[in-house]
Amino acid sequence: MRMRYVVSTMVFWWRETHLSFEQECEYLKSLGFGVELWPTRKGDNDCRYARRNWTRLAEATKGMLVSMNSRNDGPTIKEWAEQIECAKMLGACIVADLRSLCISQDLGIADWGFTGEVVEIAAKNGVLLCLETGSLPALLQVGEKFDSIHYCLDTGYAYLDRKHSFNEYVDKLAERTTHLHLTDNYGTLDDHEPPGVRGGMSHKNWDYLLNGLTKYDNDVIGSFEMFPCMPSTMIRQGCKFLFNVMHWPDQPKPEDDHREKHYHPL
Repeated sequence: MRMRYVVSTMVFWWRETHLSFEQECEYLKSLGFGVELWPTRKGDNDCRYARRNWTRLAEATKGMLVSMNSRNDGPTIKEWAEQIECAKMLGACIVADLRSLCISQDLGIADWGFTGEVVEIAAKNGVLLCLETGSLPALLQVGEKFDSIHYCLDTGYAYLDRKHSFNEYVDKLAERTTHLHLTDNYGTLDDHEPPGVRGGMSHKNWDYLLNGLTKYDNDVIGSFEMFPCMPSTMIRQGCKFLFNVMHWPDQPKPEDDHREKHYHPL
């Protein structure tokens, strides 16, 4: 197993502006991270993945590991095809939730024709489609129907589920997990705290996750998906926990001059 790490643009919400994207990417790159793109900025409906934005996306993320969080506004097949082409251009995988593929959390309620068409478009373009953690039975049903589907295991969601244990999520999904959303909470709300908060998920769960993943020969992207305090604070706290406390492998290496670079939104 090889781990690589990105930081979700969720960490910049409320601080992003139309002009700040390049600075955010430069900042993450200086810390040794790639970027997980969200389809919009907070409070803005303009989709980043629209064809008119491709040149800017490619230039800003040049040399970076990129993953993409799918549109979650009920994308049509045409919109799915556009974001898949965008992912192909950026060399990115796409993380999608059940609803964006017209699948309900309830088993048996789905537009399988729509889902199959999206899966086929992704396969034709060589884009890895990762289904984000939701109802465990629903995830497994989709995986049975589509061999090319992989999983994004969201640690916060799995920790909160009262029907299935965290270990069950790892046991059932790890073999096809190629993306992680690394987030923590206090057991009541999925509030996207940095990994390792005091009173959050047990160290045993983090160990179980890593041990489960290492059983399989997957290239896994770990995405720090944290809700905003200061981005530097969230990234520093998340890194300290995963790499210094839990000893996860392959910590990103900062650039030599990273201490001279600061994130100051325009």
